[in-house]
Amino acid sequence: MDLKKIPSPCFVLEESLLRHNLEIIGRVQRESGASIILAFKGFAMWRAFPILREYISGATASSLHEAMLCQEEMGAKAHTYAVAYAPREFAKILGCSSHITFNSLSQWRRFGKKALAYPDKISPGIRVNPGWSPVGTALYNPAAAGSRLGVPVEQFKNTMPEGIEGLHFHTLCESTSHDLEKTLTHFEQQFGAFLPKLQWVNFGGGHLMTRKDYDVDHLISVLKAFRGRYPNLQVILEPGSAFAWETGVLVSTVLDIVNNKGVKTAILDVSFTAHMPDTLEMPYRPGVRGANADPSSGKNLYRLGGVSCLSGDFLEAYAFESPLKVGQKIVFEDMMHYTMVKTSTFNGVTHPNIAILTSTEKLDVVRRFGYKDYKRRLS
Repeated sequence: MDLKKIPSPCFVLEESLLRHNLEIIGRVQRESGASIILAFKGFAMWRAFPILREYISGATASSLHEAMLCQEEMGAKAHTYAVAYAPREFAKILGCSSHITFNSLSQWRRFGKKALAYPDKISPGIRVNPGWSPVGTALYNPAAAGSRLGVPVEQFKNTMPEGIEGLHFHTLCESTSHDLEKTLTHFEQQFGAFLPKLQWVNFGGGHLMTRKDYDVDHLISVLKAFRGRYPNLQVILEPGSAFAWETGVLVSTVLDIVNNKGVKTAILDVSFTAHMPDTLEMPYRPGVRGANADPSSGKNLYRLGGVSCLSGDFLEAYAFESPLKVGQKIVFEDMMHYTMVKTSTFNGVTHPNIAILTSTEKLDVVRRFGYKDYKRRLS
């Protein structure tokens, strides 16, 4: 990647790395018999959808706009799940959906008849909550006590509502196949009696099958074993991170270096709160090319500061190989999944460009942002 040719700031997706992940996902589909679909909440760069369509055939949506994007750019109707459906949007959602999952029994009672009566066949489902998750960060734990996500087993009173064809659960976040195996134990103990009469089950997201240390063979065996126990069920997975894991970067530039009482901060032309919110929310320390996230490992220590006026828009010090200079490019690794879909134009900060580095090493800048993008979002 020739950094001199990349306009800063810019998200850059590398096609060869994306295809590497898609080969793994394709293998899991072929050998397990499960269907794997893209979760737009994790990756919605629709200019890359023609590449994805070579390997998968569908996607999951969590809103009307995601469902519309699926129909328009993936060329397929969405597996739609929303925490709650707005009455004014529901008819349009039905028109974009092949499957529709309800988060609560009250939502099913309110909208279920409309789904069943829709002229085109739509398969209804209910999201359930097994009450167990390996996720330690509360912000990302969908099975925490009192969670608003999914129906606990006791609310069914041993009876599945008439017309429901599938169950959906989501308890994982960048998790392992062994975490899925444990989840299935809880899921089957609680909901197994319903499964022989259903048509599909959706294992949700969080299956990080493209991470280097992920046990893909074990995942395939877990999926095959479940399908063996319930041959009547179509098994669906909808990972978000796995598709775009380690497939691209965010390129930024040092605008200034501020020194305050011995603390040096490199001010960049990006913002953590606007462009990389997970680094502050989760929080986590992203990899930075040519730097060590452990400040005790070197002498050239710099905080990385965002360009917004939010006082907390910075990351604690990284150790660089050599002193930083104004105009130098700073590259944040692994910025394709979740990061891009959560960006904002807070403070009027210029949104990064979006580019694809093709398999022939051609840089294709597919989107540039400017003042009109900022203004249109406000009024």
